[in-house]
Amino acid sequence: MEHKPLPIGIDNFAELIQKDFYYVDKTLFIKELIDFNGGANLFTRPRRFGKTLSLSMFQYFFEKSDKDNRHFFDNLAIMREGEKYLSHMGKYPVINITLKSAKQMDYQDSLEKIKSELSGEFRRHYYLYESDKLLGYQKEIFMAILNKTASNTDYSESLKFLSECLFRHHEEKVIILIDEYDVPLENAYFNGFYDEMVNYIRSLFESALKTNPFLNFSVITGCLRISKESIFTGLNNLEIISIMSDLYSEHFGFTEKEVSEMSEYYGITDKSEELKSWYDGYCFGDTHIYNPWSVINYVKSVWVNKNALPIPYWSNTSSNDIIRTLINKAKLSDRMEIESLIEGNTITKPAKEDITYGEITKDMIHLWNFLFFTGYLKKVSMELVGQERLVTMMIPNEEVLYIYKNKILDWFDENISERDLSSMYTAIMNGDTSVFQKELSDLLVETISFNDEREYFYHGFLLEILGLMKNYIVKSNRESGDGRTDIFIRHPQIDRTAVILELKVADQASQLSAKCEEALQQIEDKRYDFDLKQEGYDSIIKYGIAFYRKNCRIEAVPVIK
Repeated sequence: MEHKPLPIGIDNFAELIQKDFYYVDKTLFIKELIDFNGGANLFTRPRRFGKTLSLSMFQYFFEKSDKDNRHFFDNLAIMREGEKYLSHMGKYPVINITLKSAKQMDYQDSLEKIKSELSGEFRRHYYLYESDKLLGYQKEIFMAILNKTASNTDYSESLKFLSECLFRHHEEKVIILIDEYDVPLENAYFNGFYDEMVNYIRSLFESALKTNPFLNFSVITGCLRISKESIFTGLNNLEIISIMSDLYSEHFGFTEKEVSEMSEYYGITDKSEELKSWYDGYCFGDTHIYNPWSVINYVKSVWVNKNALPIPYWSNTSSNDIIRTLINKAKLSDRMEIESLIEGNTITKPAKEDITYGEITKDMIHLWNFLFFTGYLKKVSMELVGQERLVTMMIPNEEVLYIYKNKILDWFDENISERDLSSMYTAIMNGDTSVFQKELSDLLVETISFNDEREYFYHGFLLEILGLMKNYIVKSNRESGDGRTDIFIRHPQIDRTAVILELKVADQASQLSAKCEEALQQIEDKRYDFDLKQEGYDSIIKYGIAFYRKNCRIEAVPVIK
C-alpha cells in the first residue's frame, strides 16, 4: 500500500490537504470553539505543538473568500457535525498574523519584522483598497501600512483599523487570529529590550482586542500566559486555556489513540514503547499527549529505516536558553532538585500562571513555572492547599531529559574552563590526598550530577576536570597490564611523575574507605602500572577514589623505583 507523506514543517492547512499529507484530524476543535462562543481566547502550549496549523485551519474554515474552501474539509470530522456548525463556514472576514519571526537582536529590527507581518496581512486583503465602501483617507492609511510608510501609531492600531475596513466591506464582524504572540517578548527579554517590546505589544493588542467594535472573536496562541497587567490590560473577556485546563485539551499534540493509529498506518507498531518513552508524557488538563513534532519526525525516520534510533527532535527547534538560566541561577537546594528530576523523581511547586518574562529570573518559583508551561516539565498531580494550587511535576520523557543533561554538561564545561584548578593539579602530582579530596569534593557540591548513571558519571566528571591539565597526557580506559585502568596521567618526559586513578562508587557513605582500598588493590592485582614501567616511568602515584553521591574519599600509594 502506498503511504501518505508525513507533514514535517507543514503548518498551512490548505497545503497539507491539497498535497495529501497524513493528517491527524483536529477539525472538531472548530466545533468546540463555536460551542463555547468565547470572545478572546488565549491558548498557551509549548512550541511545536500544532498552534500555527490550528490557526491556519480556522482561517480556511471561517474566512469569507471568493474561493470555496469547503473541499479542504471533505471527509473530515467537522463535516459530520451538521448545519449548526457548517453555517459558520466561509462566513467571516479573517485577520491572521504570526509574530514568530520577530526574533532579532535589537528592538528596531524586531519591530520591523512585526511591521512586515502586518503589511503582509494588508497585502492579502488588497481588494479592500479598491472597495467603494472605504473612504479616501482610509485607503491612504491602508496603503501606507501596506507599503510600510505609516507611523508607529498607525501600526499599533493597524489590527483595529483593518477590522473596520473588513467590516465596512463585508458587513460582518471580524475574526482575529494571532499566532505566537509571546515570541517577540521572549526574544526581547533575552536580548535586553523587554520593556519597549511589552509597551508595543500592549498597544497593538489593546486596540485590536479591547476597544474594537468590529471584532467577532479572537484566538491568540503562545507558550506563556503573560499577566493581564502586562499585556492584556482591561481585557475582561479573555478566556485563558493553558495546559492546566480541561477545555480543548486534546486539540494540541497527539493523543494515545492518534499515535496508535499513525503507528499502525505506517507499520511501526513494534516501536510503540520507544515512541512512548521518548515523546509521550505531557498532560494537558487530564489528557495524555505526545509531542506531535517529534512523533512525526520519528515515525518518518523509522518508516524509512526500521533500525533508526530515537533522537531529540524537539530540542533542535529552540535555543533552550531557559534550561541554562535555571542551571546558572540554581542554588544548592535547587541543584539537588534538578538532580532529583534527572533521576526520574518529582518536585512540587505552587502554580503561577500569570507570570511575565521579566519575572522568570527574579524568583525560582517563576522559573520552575516557566519550565512547566513551556513543556520542560509535566504535571503529575495537583492539589489545592488553602487558596494555592500545588503542582507536582517531573521531566516528561527521554527527549526532554536529553535537553537537561546536555545543557548541564555545557554549563559544567564552561564553569570548569573558567575555574583555577592549579592547586588540585599540584596536589594530584604531589600525592597530596587531603587537598585533592577537598577540591574534588567542592566541585561535586557545586555541580549537578546524573546519579542514575553511577560510575559513568563520576568517570566523565573527573576526566573533564583532568583534561584541562597543561603539558600532561590524560587518557581513559587504556588497556594496561591485565585489565583496563579508569584514568592515567603522564608527562611526555619519563623522569616526571605518572598517575593512575581507579574509581569506585559506594552504596553507602560508610563504604568509602573500603572502596578506596578495593580500588588500590585492583590496581595492584591487574598490574595497571605495567605499561608505565615499561615506558620508563620511575615515579608512579596510584589513587583509589570512592564516591557516594556528593562525597568522595581519596587514598594514594606512591611508588618510587
